[in-house]
Amino acid sequence: MPRTALRRWWLIALALAAGAALRLWFIHAWPEVEGDPLVYGDIAKNWMLHGIYGRTIAGHIVPTLIRLPGYPLFLILCFRLFGIEHYNAVMYAQVAIDLATCLLIAALARRIWSPRAGWWALWLAVLCPFTANYTATPLTETLELFSIALAFYAFDRFLASPRWPSALILAFAWSYAAILRPDGALLAVALCTALVFCGSQRWGAPRMFRWALVCGLLSILPFIPWTLRNARTLHVFEPLAPRYAVDPGEDIDPGFQRWTKTVCVDFACTWDVYWNADNDVIDVADLPSRAFDSPQQSVATRALIDDYNRNTTITPQIDARFAALAAERIHDHPFRYYVELPLARLADMALRPRTEMLWIELRWWQYNRHHAETVFAVGYAALNLAYLIAALIGFLKRPRLAGVILAFVLLRCALLLTLEAPEQRYTLEFFPPLIVLASVALSRRALSTQQSPRISIPR
Repeated sequence: MPRTALRRWWLIALALAAGAALRLWFIHAWPEVEGDPLVYGDIAKNWMLHGIYGRTIAGHIVPTLIRLPGYPLFLILCFRLFGIEHYNAVMYAQVAIDLATCLLIAALARRIWSPRAGWWALWLAVLCPFTANYTATPLTETLELFSIALAFYAFDRFLASPRWPSALILAFAWSYAAILRPDGALLAVALCTALVFCGSQRWGAPRMFRWALVCGLLSILPFIPWTLRNARTLHVFEPLAPRYAVDPGEDIDPGFQRWTKTVCVDFACTWDVYWNADNDVIDVADLPSRAFDSPQQSVATRALIDDYNRNTTITPQIDARFAALAAERIHDHPFRYYVELPLARLADMALRPRTEMLWIELRWWQYNRHHAETVFAVGYAALNLAYLIAALIGFLKRPRLAGVILAFVLLRCALLLTLEAPEQRYTLEFFPPLIVLASVALSRRALSTQQSPRISIPR
């Protein structure tokens, strides 16, 4: 093996070792197997052991559709290989998958810009604590990031040479992203559309339209049995999963949901208010000052919360009172409700310190209560901002696929503007393409790429 190639492999191994060490440290220091991970695990066990895709409620297995089958399938595979409820093994498997994601990100940066960009992308990916942190919990994020990176990589290869292997990988990637999480379908919307627009200049619109149609049809195949099952078992038409993660017949409390959209802006409000609804007490002291527009409204809101706290249940009467309160607030401040608060929630999801998986105080900005945690959170926010700024600089260099990445990000932003309860993990899906753009910002374009406008690039 030539010395240059041997050195390259050693550098790749070093980067992967550093990335593995970071992820294993997160698993050792901050593993998280509560809440949603146990919901996924329960569904996977019932499906594997009893053949019922359902939740265990009061000792009985009840069919459900609140979660798509993509992640339970992964858990079943892990349970069969390593033992039921061996969640540490699941986390170790996610470490391997996340490192594969890093390699895909590096390969994509190398393809669309330069070999040096590939090296930058590899190190930016393996040392990114925000994505690495999610290997330490059995949730969909790690597999979702892999699907996104694989889809963009396959997309670029397909544009260079439209052939079946790349088409099948592309269809699998965006289909699996959607079967993991409903919002994963946006990946297919962005890339399937871009397939026609980006490929038409070189390969012709009719040919690319046919390929996009074939890939689109292939990607919906897994959803046919899922949709039929939901219709036959639960008597509803549901090709994905419900927006509010409830089964047929369960209340979604629309009045409370709408009132929440007039109040919540940050993750602290999501934690203290939104997630407590219908199962725990809501402390009026945790409500932000924007929850009250007048002294009279403050009195009405406090009385409503007190009535709810008596049984911690949102009855139809309680929900109607939340709806009336929300209607009043929206009528008085429509611009705030439709523009200011959605943008503030999006900003919180994109810019807030990504400490939700760490043992960091929820209200990290209260410096007088926890000096060290505030300093750490500010540093974490600065690192997150550095990734975003570098990605913006890379975008301004106009690398290939910059427009496709922008379309994907804007589609996700449009969806996130509709949410009432922000969580930072909803913007984690930005990171694979953003790391690619950040690597472009840190490197020069390959000379041969500058000289040629062709889609094919040097390897």
